[in-house]
Amino acid sequence: MTSSRSTLLPLLRGGMLPFLLLLALGAPTVGTPATVHTGPVLGQVSDRFGERPRIDGDRLLEDQRILAHDSMEGRRTGTPGIERARRFLSRAMEERGLGLVDGQRTRSFEFVARQDGATYQGVNFHALVPGTTHPDRFIVVSAHYDHLGIQNGDIFNGADDNASGTSAILALADWFSRNLPRHSLLFVAFDAEEMGLQGARAFIQDPPVPLDRIVMNVNLDMVSRSEAGELYAVGTHHYPFLRPLVEEVAAASSISLLMGHDRPDLPPGEDWTMASDHGPFHQAGIPFLYFGVEDHPGYHDPTDVVEDITPGFYVEAVETILDFILLADRRGERIMDARSGGTG
Repeated sequence: MTSSRSTLLPLLRGGMLPFLLLLALGAPTVGTPATVHTGPVLGQVSDRFGERPRIDGDRLLEDQRILAHDSMEGRRTGTPGIERARRFLSRAMEERGLGLVDGQRTRSFEFVARQDGATYQGVNFHALVPGTTHPDRFIVVSAHYDHLGIQNGDIFNGADDNASGTSAILALADWFSRNLPRHSLLFVAFDAEEMGLQGARAFIQDPPVPLDRIVMNVNLDMVSRSEAGELYAVGTHHYPFLRPLVEEVAAASSISLLMGHDRPDLPPGEDWTMASDHGPFHQAGIPFLYFGVEDHPGYHDPTDVVEDITPGFYVEAVETILDFILLADRRGERIMDARSGGTG
């Protein structure tokens, strides 16, 4: 993620975290908290949440460990480290049997970095799970796989930022490939987020699918490290029709799912509307919901390593995001109607 963040009031406070897995490596202006709807706000969904879906938590943690390993050298765009990350992503998507977009797994783009004025080549990865009812409509689920590289001899491993989001979309894509959605799901691993959301900007400028067929963007950036067990869902201020979906998912989650960080009247750094790859989607008029945690001591620091994530929270966070995608898929027509009606 590219900007700092701070704490807002929770939507829902969960109980003690159920640590489902142990990692083998070792383990402002604030509004009134929202009312949690425990009933079927958008139709009967509580029956589906009665038996929660389960991702492959072991593989999720292993994928994160690989992406955040020292051998990846911090995955900075334009370095040998990110080339290794690309080879891993290509292999992982193929092993999971994930679909291509127009016969292609990747799309390359060129940009001039604001940091040093140099020209770089970026690569976005695509994995398609076709929908059974609306295959020509897409929910884009995204995360960036680049990070900050090596600085002054220190490796910025980026375990949470954003090996966590990248590993999560692999786990989600794998789950949905075995549990087909109604709308097509396009999973995208963006490059060069840390250099100014370049991968997402390239996606919007040269989209692999028509922009007017995108239902919404669900973006994941930093979802594996929270001692407080808190995950933010950002974007409901701009797209209030998404708020009941977040509330429904929050009521079923054992972690605390919060809303906020999306109002333009917040102090500098508090508004995350343009803080990660969902920003260009928002600028293009495409609804988004961004999932991420608050800043922690490892944020943009060499101490962002797998040893310091909270693995039980991470697994439950990804399953909570899965719940939201399921609900958004079920209510995709309403989201499209709300988008076209200008209610965002």
